[in-house]
Amino acid sequence: MEIKNAHYTVSSPSVTHCPTDTKPEYAFIGRSNVGKSSLINMLCNHKGLAKTSATPGKTLLINHFLINGEWYLVDLPGYGYAKRSKTMQEKIRRMIESYILQRQQLVNVFVLIDVRHDPQAIDREFIDWLGESSIPFTIVFTKADKLGKVKVRQQAAAWMDSLKDRWEELPPYFITSSETKTGREELLNFIDNINKSLKD
Repeated sequence: MEIKNAHYTVSSPSVTHCPTDTKPEYAFIGRSNVGKSSLINMLCNHKGLAKTSATPGKTLLINHFLINGEWYLVDLPGYGYAKRSKTMQEKIRRMIESYILQRQQLVNVFVLIDVRHDPQAIDREFIDWLGESSIPFTIVFTKADKLGKVKVRQQAAAWMDSLKDRWEELPPYFITSSETKTGREELLNFIDNINKSLKD
């Protein structure tokens, strides 16, 4: 898939404020500081599309970006940012959950994981919740440029292997780097294939 144009559409405080059309939506989510904005900008070939920040946890709304006039890339707030107040954490949790559970246009959730780190309980809880809620999702390992190629593959394989204690069928996964554009083509082709299947 070639992204010819990508533009910001709207930021919504709740699922009820999201766009009213029926275009398919692909949501991106992960822990704060996982490199979500950089990945979105890399995928769209548009450096300033999603706002990157030195301060993690800045995304507080549901952000829609229209891609090629055909589908939405949705930037969701990060989960598990400890410096937020308990009230704000709860508000964001409800916003994320209501969007994921209620949004009929949502086709797939991309869960971003920093490939350098061993499995974290908060990521695992979120992934298990998606499975229990029957939400289609894909794991995207980020920051692959920070490790050697062999180490990256080992880390990703170990992460996926750790899911086997509860998962009979493992979700698909991709290895990416915003710096080197690793995984860009594969990820976009994955979305393209889903979009084509929706039209059939």
